[in-house]
Amino acid sequence: MAMDVIDYKIIGSEMQFVEVELDPSEAMVGEAGSLMYMEDGIDMDAVFGDGSNSGGGFFGKLLGAGKRLVTGESLFTTVYENKAPIKRKLAFAAPYPGKIIAVDLRQVGGRLIAQKDSFLCAARGVSLGIAFQQKMSVGFFGGEGFIMQKMEGDGVTFMHAGGTVVKRELAQGETLRVDTGCLVALAGGVDFDIQYVGKIKTALFGGEGLFFAVLRGPGTVWLQSLPFSRLASRIFAAAPQRGGGREEGSMLGGLGGILDGDDD
Repeated sequence: MAMDVIDYKIIGSEMQFVEVELDPSEAMVGEAGSLMYMEDGIDMDAVFGDGSNSGGGFFGKLLGAGKRLVTGESLFTTVYENKAPIKRKLAFAAPYPGKIIAVDLRQVGGRLIAQKDSFLCAARGVSLGIAFQQKMSVGFFGGEGFIMQKMEGDGVTFMHAGGTVVKRELAQGETLRVDTGCLVALAGGVDFDIQYVGKIKTALFGGEGLFFAVLRGPGTVWLQSLPFSRLASRIFAAAPQRGGGREEGSMLGGLGGILDGDDD
């Protein structure tokens, strides 16, 4: 069945959201917790699996749900369908600072491989699955995860990435080594492997991981400057570890405690 063709615009700078305009009977599939708002006339329904219109009956839906469970997502997705006789709008928000990436699957050969937590929403009919890497080195040392998400179809899908996003076109045989967490998605025949950094001293004291993602063209890759795992680790490292006040650990923290009478 053909995918729904949607109109959209991405709004904002650092904390973006995508506003989608649906014609009557058009629908979007969204990840749980991603909805920002929707206008009257849009019907919201949780469905088993990925929400695509592919056939297969109950067992097909069960397989789709199982794929989502393997990638760490919920067994259910939410479908938002415009039941009104006029155009209606809804919006999906980014979960943390970064950029929303819109990819028309028709322009990348109908298939996109992405980090498992990057999916935000898509036009109804886009199929969500899993993409196992064929090489065992990727499976054992993939860092951000051996299992990646696969999006197939001819509609528009939206991903979210942290920090600044860059799109690189790799020529035939061109190689790019990337921190595993900074890889968002790849398309167009890009070969993906994992490579050891080479020196144990560099791995232990260089502040980076033990492995790189090695990308070989031809094809397109999307990279992010701030993976959520890196952001989370910095926040955790900076947070008070003793359950103290919000300014504890700073020069003002001690002074504030004295003025408040905490150091009696």
